[in-house]
Amino acid sequence: MRHLQTYRYIDVVSKAGSIRKAAEALNITPSALNRRIQTFEEELGTPVFERMPRGVRLNTVGELLIQHIRSQMSDLDRLRSKIADLEGIRRGHVSIACSQALLPYFLPRQIAFYRRAHPAVTFSILPRDRTAAEQELIDYSCDLLLVFEPLPLTEVQTLAVVRQALHAVMAPQHPLAERQRLRLRDCLRYPVSLPTAPYGVRQLLERAAARKAEPLEPVVESDSFEFLRHYAAAENLLAFQIPIGLPPSRSAGDLVSRPLDERDVPCGVLLLGQLRHRALPVASARFADQLVTALQTEFA
Repeated sequence: MRHLQTYRYIDVVSKAGSIRKAAEALNITPSALNRRIQTFEEELGTPVFERMPRGVRLNTVGELLIQHIRSQMSDLDRLRSKIADLEGIRRGHVSIACSQALLPYFLPRQIAFYRRAHPAVTFSILPRDRTAAEQELIDYSCDLLLVFEPLPLTEVQTLAVVRQALHAVMAPQHPLAERQRLRLRDCLRYPVSLPTAPYGVRQLLERAAARKAEPLEPVVESDSFEFLRHYAAAENLLAFQIPIGLPPSRSAGDLVSRPLDERDVPCGVLLLGQLRHRALPVASARFADQLVTALQTEFA
């Protein structure tokens, strides 16, 4: 336990890549921070950082150490959460790496519902693509991931999976807005906007277009689904989203959504998971249980 503060310092330095930047975040002097790390390295018997002209980075020993540090910090959070439960006070912090579709509607509702019962619990929401979300889990930077069309996730224990059909999003005056279900070939006759390659929505559409030998040539690409949604209204073109990222009425005033025919674009999957073999803190485990119930109720 005596090294916990030093562990925290090393974790902050590894993320900042700089003694100076980390010292600013920790509100201590760079020289004091550097001395603390050097003392720890002397006790360990080997350096953990590679010093470079413009910063520092973990060496091979440091990469092993940081996994140990984050595991220890996670275990301590879990212990504190259990102690709080014994005292009858549900405290804790829940960190979630998620696809952007979870940001507008689903997660705000779920977090607000949870915090009404447990107002002492705090949350961090980290928008990430599929690959980055898994890395956040492995680094102990988040407790849970909730991502669309995950890659093979060898380090992830699946808690829930639900199917999500792809929807086209457009202005009410778009020629396709009058139809209740859309064929892919009809969508691709009009200008479309797409997320960039790391995102599951893009991968589903690329695979479907390749099967149909249809060209997939977006006029606008972006990492931001919020931008793509607004741009669909600005230029009267098509954007794409999954149901969990759509407003409950399937209409957002200036936009409407229509499902794509599953004969053309099969449903994708939305996965809730945690790091395999990790015992979650109480607050995170109970919020995960709530998410499982909500996903199965709304989308099963």
